Amino acid sequence: MMGYHRMIHHPKVTRISRVLCTACILFIFCQSGRNEDFRMEQQEDSSFQKKREQMVTEQIEARGVRDRLVLKAMKRVERHRFVPASLVHAAYNDEPLPIGYDQTISQPYIVALMTEAMQLKGGERVLEIGTGSGYQGAVLAELVDTVYTIEIIEPLGRRAESLLRTLNYSNVRCRIGDGYAGWPENAPFDAIIVTAAPPRIPEPLFEQLNEGGRMVIPVGTMFQELLLIRKVNGKMQKKRLIPVRFVPMVGEIQKRKNER
Repeated sequence: MMGYHRMIHHPKVTRISRVLCTACILFIFCQSGRNEDFRMEQQEDSSFQKKREQMVTEQIEARGVRDRLVLKAMKRVERHRFVPASLVHAAYNDEPLPIGYDQTISQPYIVALMTEAMQLKGGERVLEIGTGSGYQGAVLAELVDTVYTIEIIEPLGRRAESLLRTLNYSNVRCRIGDGYAGWPENAPFDAIIVTAAPPRIPEPLFEQLNEGGRMVIPVGTMFQELLLIRKVNGKMQKKRLIPVRFVPMVGEIQKRKNER
């Protein structure tokens, strides 16, 4: 008993006990903080999930988009990740948003409409011209085997590539370059989507479509129309979808503006 009594009051043991007690308090405090952060993240995720579901129901389904695979992809992809931090609160609004360099992330309905128009069933190889924020590429990645995406504005392209990698979209291949020429070494493609408006359809892109392939592209300058292009027996079939307003396609297409 005497030995036990002396051990309890030994200065070194007392200091150790105080250190251990302090460490326990700090651990409990830090763990409580982490738990609180986790709960806040869960609430935030739940809030964004509700906003996505509302976006799909009120902005997309209500306007006639019916493809269940597209609707599911739109519910899964976290649009708030693809907008500037100052605009996260508006990520699920029915509007395009600026992403820098005079570019925008398209209105959710337009993203869904263009995706549905390609009639994707899974397993396709899709070329996207105009990576932008990376949002459209992420939606496509939920649906197809591989997405090849090209962005002419290098800082945008690098930022989108990094974000897509962070979000584990490993089936998206990114390139910095002029989309006019497409991606010939990986052609042909089952579908092509263009997210900037050229004055006319770039011939290299049509050439890189598979037979039976579809291209969705806004065309025009002052007035633009969203077109669905099909390749049938090597010929171009056009279908007008809706009037739209996209940023203009830049680069090589501008040098060829006088060509027909």
